[in-house]
Amino acid sequence: MTTHGRVPGLAGKAPLTLVLAAAVWALSCRGPNSADTHAGRGVPPETSSNVERQDFAGSRACAGCHPAIYERWQSSPMHRMTRRMARGEARAPFDGSKFRFKDDLATMVTREGQHYMHIESAKYGSAWYRITKVIGGRYREDYAGVQVAAPEAGAPASEEERILPVSYLLFDKSWRYKGYSVMSPERDGLKRGLAWRKTCIFCHNTAPWLSSYYDELYGVGAPSYQGAASLKLPPERRLSYTIVDASRFEDAVEREIEYLAGRPAEADSVEALLEEAAEATKAHFSEEHLIEIGIGCEACHGGSRAHSLAPNEVLPSYTPTSSFLRTTTKTDRPVPKALAQSHSCAKCHTVLFSRYPFTWEGGERGFAPGGSSMNSGEARDFLLGGCTAELACTSCHDPHTEDSEARLKELHTVAGNPVCTSCHEELTHPARLERHTHHAPGSEGSACLACHMPKKNVGLNYELTSYHRIGSPTDKERVEGDRPLECALCHTDQSVLELVESMESLWNKSYDRQRLQQLYGRDLRQNALEATLELGKPHEQIVAMARLGRAGRQSARDGLVAQLAHELPLLRFFAHQALEQLTGRALSLDMHASGPALRDAARRALAESAADSAPPSTKGGVADAPD
Repeated sequence: MTTHGRVPGLAGKAPLTLVLAAAVWALSCRGPNSADTHAGRGVPPETSSNVERQDFAGSRACAGCHPAIYERWQSSPMHRMTRRMARGEARAPFDGSKFRFKDDLATMVTREGQHYMHIESAKYGSAWYRITKVIGGRYREDYAGVQVAAPEAGAPASEEERILPVSYLLFDKSWRYKGYSVMSPERDGLKRGLAWRKTCIFCHNTAPWLSSYYDELYGVGAPSYQGAASLKLPPERRLSYTIVDASRFEDAVEREIEYLAGRPAEADSVEALLEEAAEATKAHFSEEHLIEIGIGCEACHGGSRAHSLAPNEVLPSYTPTSSFLRTTTKTDRPVPKALAQSHSCAKCHTVLFSRYPFTWEGGERGFAPGGSSMNSGEARDFLLGGCTAELACTSCHDPHTEDSEARLKELHTVAGNPVCTSCHEELTHPARLERHTHHAPGSEGSACLACHMPKKNVGLNYELTSYHRIGSPTDKERVEGDRPLECALCHTDQSVLELVESMESLWNKSYDRQRLQQLYGRDLRQNALEATLELGKPHEQIVAMARLGRAGRQSARDGLVAQLAHELPLLRFFAHQALEQLTGRALSLDMHASGPALRDAARRALAESAADSAPPSTKGGVADAPD
């Protein structure tokens, strides 16, 4: 049982044992000053402080010793997560391109080397914005900008950078309403978003570790603020962070408040001090307070100033540490390196979207949540699974560069099995692998990740991506809590009953028929995917649509058309894609129209398509007379 430490000098206060995650992607330092170079001299100790602003040096400090890694990193999607706008930074065509959204219009232009977006909205007004930030860049670009009087140099501008409502999709070279990549409801016009410094700044850039954890340090009832890194994990999956020196901890927080607010802290208790720090962060934290723009080396490796100054004497550490902070597992043991790395990723890759309540395993966001159904929850999902002691996110991903599509696809074939058989060595033998999977050793059914990390999460490119909670398709909580059955992702033609009976027979399982009927209806002889399309939660329906379209199940056509009127526009995009796969032709539809209008347009288009493809003798409904 984890030891709950009490902060010295705080009589009557609750214990300040801290349960949370740490910073972003992670990978071992393998430059010329890594531990490998210290053979015969012993391995140097890790840094004793990596969480305060003064502990960070910035990525440039890493370039001298690690030039090859630094060069790859410079062009990686992680590092380029946020870029200041400059010539050539945006890949979108700011050439007079127009994007119509219902009755509104966005126009993208370039003047004297500067990019601008003009928003014309019947409801929200019209304004020019000069683009100041490009956000993202692998699947789409988002933009932040300042309002200006006109698209010309020297025009008066607002001071606050706002998130703009139009994104550019790099994978199909089109403009789209920004919020339609997640489970957001239908919008009624082009409305600018919140201030950049209050929405995207912490996860898309590099900030001191301490700045993100005031809420976790506070505990129940903590103030909400942009940058908080609360990680909704079960207690047994969390790390414990214990304040071991209250005085030094207070000094660190007070320094940060003064740095942000330009005045001394005023609080007279730890709780009040943490509230004040959160409020100061909410009110003042902006670009000038970052360690650096984009994801820097220390967002993952932790503050490494001591290492950069004495690389042969001090090593970086993935585990947050300080003279006032002790980090352990829940059993009060040192944090294994793999686990520390994955917690580093989970600081940002832990999203449970606040406006979408459902999670996998039948959970809900605020009440014992399961795994995330959306992109950006991968690291938290991984920490919910069964392999966190031995595997890290970096076992599959290279955080220093962009993963190739070929490599990611290979991981879901038997060629990717070594990731798992490095521990499960017995499954390198074909006969044992076949007994384990009940599929041929070289088939998709014997690919470890295809079954244990199935593609059922929503990606940013309207494709399914891997669900990172490592488990089994036969796990009771998945079979009786989620739709569709994961075996249906490949066995698309089978009913609920067929799949369940096969799993029970092959893996000696037993599932509650009444709970299955609550998911799929009383008749379990229905096709598992089509029943999910009709009865599932939105994230489950997306999975069904993607697999039905790929499988070419024509019986699902009417159900897919109905989904074009779904209240969540993201589902409409998946329905549209599945219908194009079923029909084998492009359906030219205004995907930003209202749901009912989009559905009716699709029905007309499909009817016209069917008429055009009918044999000449039956067109018009009257058969030609025989010769």
